[in-house]
Amino acid sequence: MSLFAGVGGGAGSADPVSAGGTGRALLELTPYKIAVCHLVQVFAPPGGDSVPPFPFESVAHHNCLGLFLFTFTRSCDDFREPSLEELLRQLKVVDDLTNGWLCEQLTSTLSALNSPDDLFNFFDKLRGVLTAPEGASAEDIFLDPNSQLGVFLRCCILAFNSMTFEGVCHLLADLVMYCNSTDASYDLAEVEDFDTEMNNLMDADIGSHAGIFGQGYASESHMGESSSALTRAPMSLHDFDETNTFKVDDNPTCLRSRWQLEAYLNQQADILEKDPSSVPSNSFNATITQLQTLAPELHRVQFLQYLNALCHDDYVASLDNLHRYFDYSAGMQGLFGRSMSSMQDIVVGKYESALLCLGNLHCHFGHPKKALEAFAEAVRVSQMNNDDSCLAYVLGAISNLLSKIGMSNTVGIISSPYSLGTNIGLGTPLSIQQQLLVLLKRSLKRADILKLASLLSFDHLSLAKFDLKHVQRPLVSFGPNASTKLRTCPADVCKNLRLSTRVLTDFGTDALSTSNDNGSFSTSWLRNLSAASDSWHSSSMKSTKLHNDFDNFHYHAQPSPVPAPVLQLAGSGYLLRATAWEHYGSVPMVRMNALVYATCFADAASSSELSLAYVKLIQQLAVFKGYSAAFCALKLTEKKLPSSTSLHIQLLRMQILHERALHRGHLKVAQQICDEFGVLSSSVCGVDIELKIEASVRRARTLLAAKQYSQAAAVANSLFSTCYKYNMQVENASVLLLLAEIHRKSDNAVLGLPYALATQSFCKSFNLDLLEASATLTLAELWLALGSSHAKRALSLAHQSLPMILGHGGLELCARAHIVLAKCHLSDPEFSVFEKPEAVLDPLNQATQDLQVLEYREMAAEAYYLKAMAYNHLGKLDEREEAAGCFKEHITALENPHNEEDSLAY
Repeated sequence: MSLFAGVGGGAGSADPVSAGGTGRALLELTPYKIAVCHLVQVFAPPGGDSVPPFPFESVAHHNCLGLFLFTFTRSCDDFREPSLEELLRQLKVVDDLTNGWLCEQLTSTLSALNSPDDLFNFFDKLRGVLTAPEGASAEDIFLDPNSQLGVFLRCCILAFNSMTFEGVCHLLADLVMYCNSTDASYDLAEVEDFDTEMNNLMDADIGSHAGIFGQGYASESHMGESSSALTRAPMSLHDFDETNTFKVDDNPTCLRSRWQLEAYLNQQADILEKDPSSVPSNSFNATITQLQTLAPELHRVQFLQYLNALCHDDYVASLDNLHRYFDYSAGMQGLFGRSMSSMQDIVVGKYESALLCLGNLHCHFGHPKKALEAFAEAVRVSQMNNDDSCLAYVLGAISNLLSKIGMSNTVGIISSPYSLGTNIGLGTPLSIQQQLLVLLKRSLKRADILKLASLLSFDHLSLAKFDLKHVQRPLVSFGPNASTKLRTCPADVCKNLRLSTRVLTDFGTDALSTSNDNGSFSTSWLRNLSAASDSWHSSSMKSTKLHNDFDNFHYHAQPSPVPAPVLQLAGSGYLLRATAWEHYGSVPMVRMNALVYATCFADAASSSELSLAYVKLIQQLAVFKGYSAAFCALKLTEKKLPSSTSLHIQLLRMQILHERALHRGHLKVAQQICDEFGVLSSSVCGVDIELKIEASVRRARTLLAAKQYSQAAAVANSLFSTCYKYNMQVENASVLLLLAEIHRKSDNAVLGLPYALATQSFCKSFNLDLLEASATLTLAELWLALGSSHAKRALSLAHQSLPMILGHGGLELCARAHIVLAKCHLSDPEFSVFEKPEAVLDPLNQATQDLQVLEYREMAAEAYYLKAMAYNHLGKLDEREEAAGCFKEHITALENPHNEEDSLAY
């Protein structure tokens, strides 16, 4: 692949001559490129010297220079070409192997280029690097013309051959300034004489060649001076001061190649996606504006400005930059690769791509109706233009919107409310879930046909998420062949998750290999090379490198060569696996998949997804190790990902604080946190429906702890209606269980039984094993509340739930199960405490230990009360008094809470 592919007219050609047939050079020759050409000549000297050439002592030293030059021509850490001082500083890492010979030889060679003849001889000698001499053996060194460095030399030679005499003189003037910009020890000899000669020459031609020397662009008649408007700063290198005396700009600015500029923009976009908080909006805009000034034809800068405004939640600026991007250039080439002619690309892809971006913008800012309008129009235009790639992405975007933001009425998304786009017609409009499923399958089919590997992986993940939360009822649910299966299928979820990770196994194929080489690997290699030789430089670069501490395990380790989007999709599969096992109730699998994601995919993960993985791990600590361990881990996480910039971390902190406040009986603090949840879930700003449901659940639980049962039941009933409206059946199961708990604590066990039984039914349909065990335990408590005659039934239900609870339940659920077990034995008239005291005391002792870790005062008081009753039956008065004292202590703390503000500290 050509280093300068995409520059000028010959974007896809490896031959520098075939630049669109215009005869224009692929890049503008600059002093920096002359310096690199000299280093390439040192690496592969003409004449076929034996291995290794002078001055290298070994093949390893020689290869080090080759790797340096290869990565140096592909690095994209800046959009400007490095100065001579920067080049010498980076070269010293390799030059230490030759005792400073490379830097000295470079400066002496540049100082020797005093005339056009010297430049001609220099480039004439370069031709010998690309051609093998006659009779050359296999051990002789010569550069492959089609290699990375070979193409670079050919482009430079072609650029020099295309230059006019005035362009050569201009290049010599730039060379003087390039060398004078470094330390005085690198000044060229005879600078004053050379400047005098150049000024005389330019004074003579200043009138006829003002376009050459006053601007950075070449006219059509002077194609040698500036072959590409994107590789040269459109600024005047020579200017006049107020006294009309001619002066030379001390800091000429030359842009890198088009390929490197695009790679630089891609890296900046990756940084914005990973951690927008690390990029100050104003300084970023200043840098991008400077690049836009230097390269006005590089319209992707406007798209990066749109991303910056989007990541910093600036609606007006993001919408304005998006309009500018598509108005002035953008979509002239669309957003997706097509094998069409350039003229057809101008017509196809612009409008639908703009609508797709507009829909994503509205989706980000919480405007689902406007987003759907834009997506629906994008579907229509894509179908009209036969733009299959854009259509596939639009369908994926619509399905993502419908799955993330709750919408109860989306009739009209799929062509018409009564049609699936096939010969199947129904008499009733499709529900949102049916529309979502059809959209996902359409997008998956198109992505498979078009070989869009990334979209294919995304659709498999979306289908796995859909199968996890929805029972796929048949669209035609009547007749003798109608399916009676109304359960989710974990096998389908696992299948789609496994297929989604094929994006990694398919990496390297035609669908993905073209996007592999984006310059980030070369940039990181150079940075690590400098860090390895200079410890001070290593410490100063830690805060600015593009990847997350990839050298923690191996000092010289490089980031994965797999592109970040591919790693993100593969990592998302593990994150979704953790979520699936949360639903199914397997705690070890949740921890394992979250740890795999946080360990193996942290470099490519966005701050949002990485924080979600940390949230899952901290939640496990809170449930199984208590709040102290969870808050310790939360502090460490907030240092890495500040809670002010991560909604997931902020919600986790509020959730743990709310749980601890409820357990301690600090209801004022719990209500204060509920109010904060209400602010976050306000309808003023667009939020996920899950956050609104979480806020309502917290409010209902707070009211339940305050013994305001009627209000808690009203909130729970309203919440159930909301979940039913948006067909969120998994959340409905939790709400039904909450309603059963409310009726149990309000001494209305009969009213609570139907809710507990309905919860069991929901859990069986969605394979929510741990929640089903919890519902079974609640059902046992409800039967027990109906009287001692139901003690055996309650005990049977408790035993039925124990294997799942003790194997995968947290401290609270296990303590609750132990208490229910003891209550069943104590309530059974046929059970004798004297005969089996361990059947009651052992579960209660374990429960009190678990509840002490959780600081759950109400349940701990119940456990100590039961212990006191058991010891009273056994006649152990001292143990009874001790248990009664603990019971009184917890009851007093609940009735008279002190230092409630401590519940907000951690």
